[in-house]
Amino acid sequence: MASKLVLRMGDPRLLQRAEPITNFDSPELRVLLADMRDTMHELDGVGLAAPQIGVSLRVVIFEVNANPRYPDAESVPQTVLINPIITPLSDEMEEGWEGCLSVPGMRGLVPRYTRLRYQGRDENGAVIDRTVSGFHARVVQHECDHLEGVLYPMRIRDMRNFGFSDVLFPNQNAQDE
Repeated sequence: MASKLVLRMGDPRLLQRAEPITNFDSPELRVLLADMRDTMHELDGVGLAAPQIGVSLRVVIFEVNANPRYPDAESVPQTVLINPIITPLSDEMEEGWEGCLSVPGMRGLVPRYTRLRYQGRDENGAVIDRTVSGFHARVVQHECDHLEGVLYPMRIRDMRNFGFSDVLFPNQNAQDE
């Protein structure tokens, strides 16, 4: 397959609500997932949503294994999550720095639920039902926001905590999510 161009903030396609997947046994879904994996890995991302490559379907992928951009992040298993449903398990939220392949070179302090349950289907249509917390929960929320047409800057409470990575973190090699 191939790495795809990631749409950037300002493209109206990133602001649309994505459509559900109904056919899990299609060659189109297999190609989409391969393209998403290739794109995410080539850009050292920890997650990617189908709308970010111009496909308005409710599909996200994510994985964290010793990512140099997130050296302190716990591992997150490689996951294909289709037609996700997120349920916060408490009202507790925590602010954390996020970036995005669709908002290159920038970071923002974003509030997210600390603990949640996510449900959906994998690439074969099998049920996924997980309860997660910490960075895993943050990644899932960030990627699933893309399916609703929400980019992380829309969630920032104080715009003083949003800026270019190299300015905010001059002593780090900060990149995008």
